[in-house]
Amino acid sequence: MEKKPLEKLRNIGIAAHIDAGKTTLSERVLYYTGKAYKMGEVDEGTATMDWMEEEQKRGITITAAATSCSWKDLQINLIDTPGHVDFTAEVERSLRVLDGAICVFCGVGGVEAQSETVWRQADRYRVPRLCFVNKLDRVGSDFFKVVEEVREKLGAKPVPIQIPLGKEQDFKGCIDLVEMKAWAYEGEELGTKYKEVDIPSEDLPLVKKMREEMIEKVAEEVEWLMEMYLREEPIGEAEIKKAIRQATISTKIVPVLCGSALKNKGVQMLLDAVGDYLPSPMDVPPVEGTHPDKEGVVVRKVSEEEPLAALAFKIMTDKHGDLTYLRMYAGRLRSGQRVFNSRKNKVELISRIYKMHANTREQVEEATAGDIVAAVGLKDTATGDTLCERQHQILLEPVVFPETVISMAIEPKTQAEKEKLIYALNKLKKEDPTFGVKMNEETGQLIISGMGELHLEVLKNRMLSEYKVDATVGSPKVAYKETLGRAVLIEEKFIQQTGGHGQYGHVVILFEPCKDAHPVLFENEIVGGAIPKPYIKAVANAVEETTQGGVLGGYPLINVKATLKDGSHHPVDSSDLAFYTAAARAVSRAVQEAGSILLEPVMKVEVSVPEMYLGDALGDLNGRRANIMELDIRSGVRLIKGHVPLSEMFGYATALRSLTSGRGSYIMEPFEYRVVPKELCVSAS
Repeated sequence: MEKKPLEKLRNIGIAAHIDAGKTTLSERVLYYTGKAYKMGEVDEGTATMDWMEEEQKRGITITAAATSCSWKDLQINLIDTPGHVDFTAEVERSLRVLDGAICVFCGVGGVEAQSETVWRQADRYRVPRLCFVNKLDRVGSDFFKVVEEVREKLGAKPVPIQIPLGKEQDFKGCIDLVEMKAWAYEGEELGTKYKEVDIPSEDLPLVKKMREEMIEKVAEEVEWLMEMYLREEPIGEAEIKKAIRQATISTKIVPVLCGSALKNKGVQMLLDAVGDYLPSPMDVPPVEGTHPDKEGVVVRKVSEEEPLAALAFKIMTDKHGDLTYLRMYAGRLRSGQRVFNSRKNKVELISRIYKMHANTREQVEEATAGDIVAAVGLKDTATGDTLCERQHQILLEPVVFPETVISMAIEPKTQAEKEKLIYALNKLKKEDPTFGVKMNEETGQLIISGMGELHLEVLKNRMLSEYKVDATVGSPKVAYKETLGRAVLIEEKFIQQTGGHGQYGHVVILFEPCKDAHPVLFENEIVGGAIPKPYIKAVANAVEETTQGGVLGGYPLINVKATLKDGSHHPVDSSDLAFYTAAARAVSRAVQEAGSILLEPVMKVEVSVPEMYLGDALGDLNGRRANIMELDIRSGVRLIKGHVPLSEMFGYATALRSLTSGRGSYIMEPFEYRVVPKELCVSAS
């Protein structure tokens, strides 16, 4: 593929709730851009972007797949992300490195639970977005209702720049409010044939009204357009596009488009909008980082002439060598080049560089600022690490992942399988930062943890099929946590006299419960050098590591603030070990004196059932300690929204199918940790 100038490059992702049509849309993009000669279908297991065996078997996206394609004078680097909450880490790391995103909404389902999660993730990274309302050919679809839900539920400012031409089974195409043109698709010929038609006379009043509203909303966010509007100057197509682009890139508005990916309608207009309104790498601010050894901000402009700055955002294990996906923010990278990993303080070798197309690859000799590529040869680089030049070091902000909420034991069936199991677990852990592996010191069991039942089931199946590991997997367990019952001030001394130098460490630490300090917040209030700085770091490490094991059930402590108030040191006998030991003992005493409270993960749940099964579904949820927050109706289906402890939701998929004769469905995502009722504490621990 011929390399385009940076202004013509778009790094975008497609994200949404499960079953909104993300992968189907990706397949159409690949077909219309000439990247694929045949459209793959999710239901048939032939989708290019869903290449993993587990994806094809389940009909869902599990891992974010990257590809590059060309549309008119654009080069588009595209990442298709999962919609299931168990694989939300894939969305998180993709949005961290993308310049823009297409958020897909089902024309019938509207803004669903995972849509909200994806939107919050995009907000966190200030990613400009387009909305694509999909499936408008389906019965019950309503474009304007979805636009209103985006406004109400997501707190966004949606601005329709298209409206549907026809409705439900009569959906024919799109009416473009910017150009004041209607586009109708002819027949079912893969959507390649469409033509300009007259805007139906009965739609003309609505079209004019919507266009006026579009200009008003954009003018509210773009000062120069507002001045033109107030002076009643003629506003042409070029001015409208320029203003929409400016407001979109600044994340003040979200343009809304419409179509039906499955029926091949509206995809070409969406691709045009990607070029017109989403940013190139030149339109986003220069990347900022820190120096590993110095204070202050380090800035890299988007340029090939700047020193190298690249973020490793994804690792994929491969029989030919691990693939490390890189977002190039500045500089250039060549095959055979040695680079510096500023997080690990190690030199790495770039053996080969590839442009990826799902699971196939195209070797290139170099990558430059703005590119998204995969490299082979990196041994110690992990997700979130920064690659740079040793003489021009920079440390970019890493990707932040959610905590795991579920775990299970895994054991090799024979001693010979043990090495294979450890190898497979290490490979999967390197790929997936939300996959945890640890040894239970009391039982000697290996414990794996993840984001949900489906997450662990997929990883277990990959171990069996890809790595041929013969292992026994236990039932899922809930990842409980603990917190302190009250605030307590602890003074602890560690004094040990020996024949030579002794040991002396003295700390005074205030431990108190607090909110949103996961896992433990440490603060230093020492003034005047009562404890020298090197020893304060030892105290912080002791607090962090000791709180990983609780007292009530051996669970990690969370929502605790530890403030180092005072202490003393000895000029000869004090050491890191002495202060570490004193602080570790202080943590143990704090839990004993303040008491610990057991916490359980609570999930945000949305259950969809036909009206006739509503009573049974509510009764079942109440029996699972659910707190029902809202009852809604959407397209004739009742929606139950609430919060339920994770421990009560094991096997719920089977129970719901039984209750509703297979017609019910649900999705859930982590919400918060809450205190376990006293009568349940014994069974939980």
